[in-house]
Amino acid sequence: MTVPCALTVAGSDSGGGAGIQADLKTFTAFGVYGTSVLTALTAQNTQGVQGIYTIPPEMVAEQLRSVLTDIPIAAAKTGMLATAPIIHAIVAVLRERPIPTLVVDPVMVAKGGEPLLEKDAVAALIHDLLPLALLVTPNLEEAVLLAGGPISDVKGMKEAAVEIARHGPRYILVKGGHLPGEKIVDVFYNGRTFTLRKTTRVGDQPVHGTGCTLSAALCAALARGLAVPAAVRQAQEFTGEAIRTSLTVGGGRPVPNHFALPAAQE
Repeated sequence: MTVPCALTVAGSDSGGGAGIQADLKTFTAFGVYGTSVLTALTAQNTQGVQGIYTIPPEMVAEQLRSVLTDIPIAAAKTGMLATAPIIHAIVAVLRERPIPTLVVDPVMVAKGGEPLLEKDAVAALIHDLLPLALLVTPNLEEAVLLAGGPISDVKGMKEAAVEIARHGPRYILVKGGHLPGEKIVDVFYNGRTFTLRKTTRVGDQPVHGTGCTLSAALCAALARGLAVPAAVRQAQEFTGEAIRTSLTVGGGRPVPNHFALPAAQE
């Protein structure tokens, strides 16, 4: 039996709601075999991040090279990359062994406000990693850093998407969950036209791990052979249901229910 294989390059969330753990759960929900490269260990739970230990860049590169020399990766995603040297190490390996279907989730800040990407790593992400990406999935705060300008409405989201596309990615999905209002508007840009998706906001408390879940769902859908627009729609539906049926497992934020839609495998 053969199955499509996907790769996540990200940090570990000991609480299980985000990071590598969320990615692998999502891959499984899509019927995709998951592989992983750890960039950082976090002491983390539903209430916040208590500690971060970054993996040495050479070990990150060794993990990545090990996976890519043995397993046929149909699609990959990046999450928390932490430092510029780690980004440089990843980029060096990807230039040796390119992955055309690469989703970049530019993880910069945790839901609780803790920084997950060092300031000097932002430039490395923009200039070195984004040119290798097929699709980038920033939230509003990340889009501001990537595009270099403020965003206060959908018009600003569109302008940011165009600016981010100048760095090389073919597709941009700017997530609008941090804008106020009953409706959440996501902006998808294919380099020519925009598609807007509006959904009703669910609950009063942010769900921890939604960005990781969405980008992992995109990666898994792409690994299964979907075209990018269809993968975006399926990933948004999957993540929306995971949020709507979110789980309370600790004393802090709820986490996505990664098994809310087993039909993702169909």
